[in-house]
Amino acid sequence: MPEWQRIVEGLLSGSHSPTGDDADAGAQLVVTDPGGQVVFRAALARHCRLDQDEENLLWIRPIAPGSDDPSSGVRVYNLELCRRRALTWEKVESAGEAVIFTLQNGQVARVEPAQNKELEELQAWDAFILGLSADEEQELDSLDSDSWCGRHS
Repeated sequence: MPEWQRIVEGLLSGSHSPTGDDADAGAQLVVTDPGGQVVFRAALARHCRLDQDEENLLWIRPIAPGSDDPSSGVRVYNLELCRRRALTWEKVESAGEAVIFTLQNGQVARVEPAQNKELEELQAWDAFILGLSADEEQELDSLDSDSWCGRHS
């Protein structure tokens, strides 16, 4: 396994947690345009998948912000908005605790340790996932569908 892939998988799993509890750590995606302006930032779900058919393609799941269910107070997510996304890169390199993808469109995507608001969102996502059925969780983990039909859409 390439070093960059090992780093990404470690970030997603939270293995870099300073407390030893993987729930205290995770990954975020920060995308910048060619001028260095941040154009996208989101926590990443705890799974990724290299495409078997297309070289230089990594599937990830950015987490769109959830909302509090007024009846339960629990944070819920629209899974149609938290769809898988493709990182198609020309160049990939590790940079300490981060991995930098130079994308085909000229943008730069950085997978790095989640912090602040993104880490809080990831922790709420983790709690939400615990309420899904095993089949729903498996469907999310597989990263092989571009839409979501059913509960939480």
